[in-house]
Amino acid sequence: MTAVGIDGVGIWTGNLKLDLPGTFAPEKGDDPEKYTKGLGLNNSSFPDVYEDIVTMGANAAKNLMDRKGLEPADIGRIDVATESAFDHSKPVSTYIAGCLEQVYDGDFTHANKGERKFACLAGTQAIDDAYNWIQAGRNRNRPALVITTDTALYARGDPGEATQGAGAVAMLIDEDPSIVALSTDQGYGSKDETDFLKPNQQFPSVDGKRSVQVYLSRMREALEDYESVTDDIELDDFVYAPFHTPFPGMVRKAALLAYRHVIRDTEYEDELADVIGRQPREADFADRESYEGAIRDYMDELKRTEQYQSWYDTVVEPTLGLSREVGNWYTSSVHIARVSALRDAIERGGSFVGDTLLVASYGSGAQAEIHSETIREGWRAEIEGLDIDDQLVARYNLTWSEYEDVHDVHEYDMDIDREIEEFTQPDAEFVFTGWGRMNERKYEYVE
Repeated sequence: MTAVGIDGVGIWTGNLKLDLPGTFAPEKGDDPEKYTKGLGLNNSSFPDVYEDIVTMGANAAKNLMDRKGLEPADIGRIDVATESAFDHSKPVSTYIAGCLEQVYDGDFTHANKGERKFACLAGTQAIDDAYNWIQAGRNRNRPALVITTDTALYARGDPGEATQGAGAVAMLIDEDPSIVALSTDQGYGSKDETDFLKPNQQFPSVDGKRSVQVYLSRMREALEDYESVTDDIELDDFVYAPFHTPFPGMVRKAALLAYRHVIRDTEYEDELADVIGRQPREADFADRESYEGAIRDYMDELKRTEQYQSWYDTVVEPTLGLSREVGNWYTSSVHIARVSALRDAIERGGSFVGDTLLVASYGSGAQAEIHSETIREGWRAEIEGLDIDDQLVARYNLTWSEYEDVHDVHEYDMDIDREIEEFTQPDAEFVFTGWGRMNERKYEYVE
């Protein structure tokens, strides 16, 4: 079977940032370490007044297409994954295609276009769809363009406000990919949940504590399902484990749970037995409550061990670099985690070709997917070609009052009685320009 996977990637972050320890924490009267150490975040990215999910997605796609030397006729499929869509009928992919057609010769008339929704999981599902489309031979030798784009805003004062973010990732899915090849093995964990949802509203309704538990439960189920089709997972099987990252603190919980599960009945558990004992077995307890208490105590000890910390620092921590600087990008979250991992691989040196990533994606509502990806020969050149560092440095640093203004601009139902000027000057990018006769959003490319 021909290898299919991610052949190229483009990233676009919102042009503004909010300094969480320096600006957000003082305004809230909080210790800055609540954000830097607790949530694991330094900054959040935001769209300027002329930016939205279409401009960010189109800019990420243009960066990718330019670098790969592609024209619209080369693309057979465009799927956009988002949970920030502003239209209940017209997909965001059509808006993005319209933007791109302003700057390229030709058009996307013969490309299949769609929009995927399953909270933060939708980007991974769109990649799965593209993979299946190619493997079925329906692509006519053309790649698919998968774009994940979101503005992750919360209501002012909401506990999730500090985790906000905005950005987009564009990924080219093709045969003989340069970055990673996708495995046919997948594991799923899915149940009807109301942990996080937006019933006809922009800002999410979140049951915070339950949301964490649902995330962890679905991840555990997906890991068990993945093992059922791949046999047992060994710690040394994977060089990195990119997780869905609403904020890095959440990944710390998921990684610990995964580690405990994977080392059970292995030599790694045996090595820890003299230090913290063996993992509790449910059969040894009179009731479920006692067993769960023992598990919690064991995990508190486990996360402090040198063995676990060494694994976490090598396999998981490097995947969080970009998230710490941009916040939650919803559908893009796990995909910037993958990029962060490969950026770390560049710093480490070495080949990494043939090594494997264990990718753990999640969407509220709720479903997790776990699959593996194999690093390909051309990964280094593709990742080195990204300009994300330049974008991060160029962001405008918002004051608190400016942040309030930006939040108001991007709140759909907010009736602003004053004009809020842009904070940055558009430079070779798509911008939102206003409304059309049928209340559609209009865009143009600014040199």
